[in-house]
Amino acid sequence: MHMRYALSGIVILLYMLPLNSFSQEQSGTADRVINFPSKFFSRIQGKTANLDKQLTEQTDKYLAKMAKREERLKKKLYKIDSTAAKNLFANSAQQYAALAQKLKTDTGSRTQSLSGEYQPYTDSLQGTLSFLQQNPSASSLSPKMSAELQSSASQLQALQAKMQDADQVKAYIQQRKQQIGQYISQHASLAGILGKQYDGLKQDQFYYCQQVQQYKDMLNNPDQLEQKALSLLSQLPVFQNFMKNNSQLAGLFNLPANYGSPQGLVGLQTRDQVNALIQGQVAAGGAGGAAALQSNLQSAESQLDGFKDKLSKLGSGSGDIDMPDFKPNDQKTKTFWKRLEYGTNFQTTRSSYFYPTVLDLGLSVGYRVSNSLTAGLGGAFKLGTGNGIQHIVFSGQGASIRSFFDVKLKGNLFASGGFEYNYEQPFANYQQINSLSLWQSSGLAGISKIVSVKSKAFKKTKISLLWDFLSYSQIPHSQPFKFRIGYGF
Repeated sequence: MHMRYALSGIVILLYMLPLNSFSQEQSGTADRVINFPSKFFSRIQGKTANLDKQLTEQTDKYLAKMAKREERLKKKLYKIDSTAAKNLFANSAQQYAALAQKLKTDTGSRTQSLSGEYQPYTDSLQGTLSFLQQNPSASSLSPKMSAELQSSASQLQALQAKMQDADQVKAYIQQRKQQIGQYISQHASLAGILGKQYDGLKQDQFYYCQQVQQYKDMLNNPDQLEQKALSLLSQLPVFQNFMKNNSQLAGLFNLPANYGSPQGLVGLQTRDQVNALIQGQVAAGGAGGAAALQSNLQSAESQLDGFKDKLSKLGSGSGDIDMPDFKPNDQKTKTFWKRLEYGTNFQTTRSSYFYPTVLDLGLSVGYRVSNSLTAGLGGAFKLGTGNGIQHIVFSGQGASIRSFFDVKLKGNLFASGGFEYNYEQPFANYQQINSLSLWQSSGLAGISKIVSVKSKAFKKTKISLLWDFLSYSQIPHSQPFKFRIGYGF
C-alpha cells in the first residue's frame, strides 16, 4: 500500500515539475487560491493533536509493559546467574524511561531531515503549511486562519518528531529482543524458565510496531476537505515550484536546475529508442516471443501483487519487517470503538394457537475480541402482524434481550451461540415487563454465514440457523429452530 503511495507521489512530482517552465510562459495564470477551505487548519490541528496524544499514550504504555517484562526476566535469571542478569539487563529500565520521556516532551525542530519510511501525504501537508507561511497572499488568509496556520504547523512538526522518536523506540526494543533471544538460544536450559516472559516481550514488540504503523496510515489518509485544499493549491505555478525545491521527495533525487528543459534531456533515451530495443528483444524470441513476454509480464505482476500484500501485512514496507512466530491478533492495536460492530436483524415466527405471526426487529453491537471471535449484546422488539394475510393487525407482542458470540470456523462460516430472555406477551408500558421472572429464557447454538454486500448502508449480510435447546422446557413451547437474517453497518 505504501509502495503505491510513494510511486504516486513520485509520479505527481515528475508531473508537476515540467509545469513550472510552462507556467512561467503564461502571463494570465492566477497566483492565488480562491475559496480556500476555512476549516482546513482546524481540521489538521485536531487530527495531528489526536494522533500525537494516542502515539504518546500508547508508547508510554508499551514501554512500561516491556520494562516490567525485562524486570521479571532479570529476577528469574538473577536466581540462576546473577552476573549474567546484571550484564544482560544493565540500564535497560533507565533506557525505557528515557525513551518515554523524550517522546512526551519532544516538540520537533524547524528543519527535519527525511528518515525512515517516506510518507507522501505528510510531505505534501508539510510543504503546504510551509508554503502558506512563506506566501500568505497566496490564499488571502484571515487573521484567525493565520493563527490556526501557525498552530497547525507547530502541531504537525511535533507529531513528525514523535513519529521519528517512535521509530527509535522500535529500533531499541527490536535490539533488546534480539539480545535476550540470543542469550536464551545459547543457554537452552533457560528456555523453560524465561520463555514465557520472553514470548510476551516479542508480542509486545510486534504489536507496538503495528500500532505505530497504524498511526502513520491514519496521518497519511486525507479526508475530502484536505484533498480539496491540496487540489486548489496544486493549481498554482508558484506552489508547484515551491514543492519542486522544498519537498522531501524532491530532495531524494537532487534534480538538476535545467530539469524539464531540452538541455536536461541530452543523453537520455527517447521513447522510440526504448520501443525499438524492446521489439528487437521480442523478435529474437521467434513467433511466440510477444506472447511469451506478455505471459511473463502478467506472471511477474501477479507475484509482485502477492509480495506487496505480504509486505503490507508484515511491516507495510517500512524496512523493519519482523516475521512473528505467533498468530497475531489484528484487533489488538485497534481502539475500543474501532472494534465495535453494529448490526440489525429480523426473524419471523409463524402464528400458533397462543401467538399471532410475530416479526422480531433487533439491533446489536458486537465487540471483536480477536480475528476469529466476536461477542456482543442486543435487543429486539416483537411486532405482531395478525393471523394470515386476511387478518393483518399490528401489535406489540413482546421484547427480547440478547447476548451472542460468533467463532470463525472457515472462510465466512461461523459457529454461533448465545443466551436470550424473551417477553412473549403484549405490553403497553415498561412497568409490565420490568420483572425478569416474567421473561422466558432461550439457549441458542447453530451456524452462521456472512455474505459481503455492495451497499452504502450495509457492509455484510449474516444468515443464521439456530437451535433453541431450552425451547422444550418453555411453557408454552416456542419454535426450536430460529432462522435469522442480519445486516452489519
